[in-house]
Amino acid sequence: MTKYIRRASVFCLILLIALLINAARIQFFQADKLDDNSANRRSTIERYGQPRGDILVQGKSVTGSKDTGESLRYERTYKNGPLYAPVTGYASQTYGTTFVESAEDDILSGTDPMLSPVPFWNEISRAQEPGGNVKTTINARAQEAAYSGLGGKKGAVAAIDPSTGKILALVSTPSYDPGRIAGTDSSSTEAWAELNKSEEQPMLNRALRQTYPPGSTFKVVTAAAILENNVVNGINASTDTPSPYTLPGTTTQLTNESASDACTDATLEYALRVSCNTVFANLGVKTGLSDMVKMSENFGFNDSGIKVPMAAAKSNFDTDMNDSQLALSSIGQYDTAATPLQMAMVSSAVANGGVLMQPHLVDKTTTDDGDTVSETGSDTYKQVMSPYTATQLQQMMEDVVSEGTGTGARISGATVGGKTGTAQHGENNEGTPYAWFISYAKEKDAATPGVAVAVVVEDASANRDDISGGGSAAPIAKSVMEAVLGSSSD
Repeated sequence: MTKYIRRASVFCLILLIALLINAARIQFFQADKLDDNSANRRSTIERYGQPRGDILVQGKSVTGSKDTGESLRYERTYKNGPLYAPVTGYASQTYGTTFVESAEDDILSGTDPMLSPVPFWNEISRAQEPGGNVKTTINARAQEAAYSGLGGKKGAVAAIDPSTGKILALVSTPSYDPGRIAGTDSSSTEAWAELNKSEEQPMLNRALRQTYPPGSTFKVVTAAAILENNVVNGINASTDTPSPYTLPGTTTQLTNESASDACTDATLEYALRVSCNTVFANLGVKTGLSDMVKMSENFGFNDSGIKVPMAAAKSNFDTDMNDSQLALSSIGQYDTAATPLQMAMVSSAVANGGVLMQPHLVDKTTTDDGDTVSETGSDTYKQVMSPYTATQLQQMMEDVVSEGTGTGARISGATVGGKTGTAQHGENNEGTPYAWFISYAKEKDAATPGVAVAVVVEDASANRDDISGGGSAAPIAKSVMEAVLGSSSD
């Protein structure tokens, strides 16, 4: 009898070992596959079984969570949803996540291993920590000023701290409330369909993901290339440019919208002040394709890897053009295209003495009780130009605001530099023109500039080069700059 008991015990032990091995195999080798199985709702239920961490603007939450009492218990909510949608994106139980909600999803959902008090514990236990928080770089006043200034028109604003790269404002209009699509009910489905069918494209982040012909604001990039490559003998030297200017290899004459006679042989400083197309087209060609490409890429054009942390659309400056195409590209036309973020980077580099800082939207991430998980440092993107070239460009851009096309951006007690622009588009230029303004500002006694801004407005009244940029976009930029400078003095 003892022999049979022993045999049965050994057999049971073998079965137990086999069960343990199988359990280990499933837990350690098949867990990910099972988690990803569409029929397995356990991970989804766990994900929404606790409140999501918050996204913060100057220490105040612009997001929240509500208890629905359903199997997917906690649903995302938003405070001032349309105002901050280009920053937060959405976190939907049906449609996933975008922007900061997506880029920092592991922190916000509580699944990031760095949230665990014991290293690797969550990976072993498969536990979920409380959602962490994400502190953004956004300045609330600047964000509100940009949103209010656009007033529902199609357009966008991007504002950067030139010395750190912190994004201070990121606005796109028309906008939407991400809370409308946060759940799984029929109202969320209907809202999703409505938003996607809208001709206004409210879910398009125009500040990051839409490229526009930059028009005359690109002349700042061209001026940088001209000066850096010594194409002219200083900003007050004659440029030997006719007006009108015949595009190379063609019989097409390029003219100026205003001050045409004064643009003949104009200096570079005067040409930027009144925005002479002829001067910048001529000097862009003299600078040459390779040096124009190099300078545009120094500013960030043609870089598909810019992340803030969500990816920005690539701004374009063609690398293969004939001289007539280069002439048009040098004044921000032809195939040249830029996001508002890119043009804010252009202004930022000029303001910061030629050094372009890496733009970033997230300052730090923390646990739910405030312990720091990660911080974003201020990193240099590129030394775009020499400090001397930057100083010359500052003088030129400040002339634009003090006595040129950008007088609508003047701020009492501050030094402001800017550049207006209006870009035509569409077949035979029949599309709604884009009114642009790029600028920077610093308090007169400040050691560093406080803010660099780019504004674009799809403005039906923008029917003359630069005039509408100064009229439609410059006042918006002014209000954003005033908001930032006012915040720093509080």
